[in-house]
Amino acid sequence: MKDSEQTQIFEKWLSRYKALMFKIVRAYARVSEDQQDLFQEITVQVWRSIPLFKGESAVTTWIYRIGLNTAIKWIRKERRQDEIERATARDQILVDNIVESDDRLSWLYDEIHKLDEIDRSVTLLMLDGLSYKEMSTILGITETNVGVKINRIKKQLIGKSKSYDYGT
Repeated sequence: MKDSEQTQIFEKWLSRYKALMFKIVRAYARVSEDQQDLFQEITVQVWRSIPLFKGESAVTTWIYRIGLNTAIKWIRKERRQDEIERATARDQILVDNIVESDDRLSWLYDEIHKLDEIDRSVTLLMLDGLSYKEMSTILGITETNVGVKINRIKKQLIGKSKSYDYGT
């Protein structure tokens, strides 16, 4: 594959799927600087993967798989480097992210951030409306396992949401 072709594909994917990448970033990184680092790492991995893409899955499935795997590897590396600092960091929104501040959304991302790595991934994919089959392909687990995880996560989040103050 020529560099110009790879660049064209990359720019097209980045333009179309930037929001998808930001969702992953926000779920795995809490501090703005970390979010920027993780976003950059995901985009580098997407760039590197373009020649390997055979079109056997949807581009979104491909990018999710790359993004989630990169985020999981990144978070493990970050934990080793400075777990104490990560635990005390406050949530910040990426400067480039145009999502308006919403306490409920912040609460949801805080709760998603508390989930283990696989459950975080399942939650993001579920919120994006992917099918169990698509999720199982991206995550490398069975559809049945996806269903069990989703039911458990929903039950957990519903329970926690009952104690959330909605400003009423």
